[in-house]
Amino acid sequence: MLTKELNEKLTRVGPGTPGGELMRRYWHPVAASVEMAENPVKKVRLLGEDLVLYKDRSGNLGLIDEPCPHRRVSMEYGIPEEEGLRCPYHGWLFNHTGQCTEQPAEPWNSTFKDRVRTKAYPVQELGGLVYAYLGPQPTPVLPRYDILVWNDVLRHVGTTMLNCNFMQCMENSLDPVHVEWLHGYYMDYVWASRDPNYRPRYQAKHKKIGFDRFEHGLIKRRVMEGASEEDHPWQVGHPIIFPNILRVGGSGNYQFQYRVPVDDTHTLQYTYIAYRPRIPVPAQDSVPLYEIPLKDENGKYRTEVVLVQDFFAWDSQGPIAERDKEHLGQTDVGVIMYRDLLREQIEKVERGEDPMGVFRSEAPNGIIQLPQEEVDTDPVTPNQPYKTYGLQVLMNPGTCEQFSPLLGTLLELFRTAEEKASRGEPLLPALNPPHYPPGGAYHKTVELLK
Repeated sequence: MLTKELNEKLTRVGPGTPGGELMRRYWHPVAASVEMAENPVKKVRLLGEDLVLYKDRSGNLGLIDEPCPHRRVSMEYGIPEEEGLRCPYHGWLFNHTGQCTEQPAEPWNSTFKDRVRTKAYPVQELGGLVYAYLGPQPTPVLPRYDILVWNDVLRHVGTTMLNCNFMQCMENSLDPVHVEWLHGYYMDYVWASRDPNYRPRYQAKHKKIGFDRFEHGLIKRRVMEGASEEDHPWQVGHPIIFPNILRVGGSGNYQFQYRVPVDDTHTLQYTYIAYRPRIPVPAQDSVPLYEIPLKDENGKYRTEVVLVQDFFAWDSQGPIAERDKEHLGQTDVGVIMYRDLLREQIEKVERGEDPMGVFRSEAPNGIIQLPQEEVDTDPVTPNQPYKTYGLQVLMNPGTCEQFSPLLGTLLELFRTAEEKASRGEPLLPALNPPHYPPGGAYHKTVELLK
């Protein structure tokens, strides 16, 4: 459990709060690029601040304070010009730095505009998302994580607004055991109540769970019944990228779950997935955005969908979980490690240091490669057929891909890849992600079954 005071320190993300100052050291996605093509002005809320994202007629992005500094009219209704966004009320024009460049009703020789600025923040596009940085200068490098820049992949982005603090979402990612219950036992219960022909898929139990700190955050590991410590889920695991990204998936399906802190009690989940069927894929002019609905027409959580089961678990803890009332068990060791890491990194910021995961220069090859269990493996031969986790996910009626406009295209690509492999035809090379073996000063292990 945490004290109320420490819970406040870790969860509050507004300006001037300890947690908010930490989160302002990172780039956060605030929109999909495709949204700006459809409508060049969008209101966004990030870290408790109301802002307006826009693309001007020159194609440049800007992010400025929502109220116009003249008469406080919302710039959400602003007019994109060749360079900047014009207020609809009196025509004041602001560029991407927040500088006022025109005041049409002021005298032609007035220098008033030179003394008027609005709050503005840096924005960049990468991989079909628009990222914003709300922290102090100098601006850090936007990390080029592997799935954002790979070739030979198709991508899409699912979005859901959650009515809870981001920390509840992240703690779920450090809790391996919930999978066998929430996504196994409970999943069977939900689907059996809907479909009398449903065949239970209750998963094996966890034998062992483990966690390691590494340069980008924490790695989560597990050993299930029937498996061993020599298998990928233990030897490789999958990472939690500090402070608010889960990396998950495998063999053809590679996923980031961004938990974007909108404010203290709301989180915007971006489910960003790159599919790599190991055959050439069609060129993607834009990365499509779709909604993963949280509730059905009756206002009930859509708990037949795996990801929404997680959403329900986070949301139902309340806007900010009352951690002073918890009773943590031994399997909560990962949750405790994440909380300790949050507190430690807040203290680094308070000392004027950069926290974990803030980059001041590009990676040596321009790409940050991340570990990932169950990646593509070679050789692929007729005697060792190519079966992808990506295809298994796409065919599962409980996954979020059912809402994606790419579902049909992806199914066709993965089936074609499996057919090619079955005929002995070569596929694109397998991936070779980095490997961080378990162990070290920050390694934690819990034995559950002997």
